[in-house]
Amino acid sequence: MTRAAGIARAVLARLGSAVAVMAGAATLAFLALRLVPGDPVSVLLGPSNAGSPAVRAQIRREYGFDLPVAEQYARYLGRLVRGDLGESYQLQRPVWALIGDQLMPTVQLALAALVLAVVLAVLSALATAGRRPALRAVASVAELIAASTPAYWVGIVLLTVFSFRLPVFPVAGADGLAALVLPAVTLALPLTGVMAQVLREGLEAALGQPFVLTARSRGAGQWAVRARHALRHAAVPLLTLTGWLTGSLIGGAVLVETVFGRPGIGSLVLQAVTAKDMPVVIGVVLLSALVFVVISTVVDLLYPVIDPRLRSA
Repeated sequence: MTRAAGIARAVLARLGSAVAVMAGAATLAFLALRLVPGDPVSVLLGPSNAGSPAVRAQIRREYGFDLPVAEQYARYLGRLVRGDLGESYQLQRPVWALIGDQLMPTVQLALAALVLAVVLAVLSALATAGRRPALRAVASVAELIAASTPAYWVGIVLLTVFSFRLPVFPVAGADGLAALVLPAVTLALPLTGVMAQVLREGLEAALGQPFVLTARSRGAGQWAVRARHALRHAAVPLLTLTGWLTGSLIGGAVLVETVFGRPGIGSLVLQAVTAKDMPVVIGVVLLSALVFVVISTVVDLLYPVIDPRLRSA
């Protein structure tokens, strides 16, 4: 098999996986729409819910609620293929428009948390890998606590200390860098705990490889060996883990935004779930699946860049 054929085969396999993931997410979202208790017509009519039977029947016909489930599913998939997520039952606006209005604060929070988590994990692993067992044990315990502590509890503690008792950061909002610090730390700490443990194991394995002895024999210092040589070889497992964790950042951001009162996807989802506005909920679910697919593809492309051993001949 030629190199071009191998690349084409890998691309087709990745596209097939992406289509399968999106189709699975779309199907689960449709089933959730069907299984959630409550009548969508009541949501469309609003709090008064005073529509006559004729009005209710007309709404069912307009939205296709009176069709067989199989036909509703086919129409639903057809709209998704065209990029149409439908309209919000409550707000009567396209779902894409609602998500677009609230997406940027969530993206800012997710990126800030990811960068902070990677930096903290790398520093922790570089400082403790191959060191005294006591130092490694302390770091491992701290990382385990960070990884297992619920994000909402961390957020409440940070708010109590740094917003109420020590008014260093604002309590709520999304204006300015100061308002981003506490939410980003809250979202980053669990990621840091997991990433640091995985990276430390990879560094300790890399430090025992022959290329480390070669680098040291050439006069490279301890930190140079770790940062320039061992870290590159240990980054592949971290890259894989980062890809998986990045896909879950939207879900974590929803919770953190709720705790800190930030605008974003979190407030949109909370409002949609409370009102049983399922098209909006489904739109966010599909967005999360799309983010996972894109990140997984980027991770696959970065493997050969980080580790030359993975490049095909």
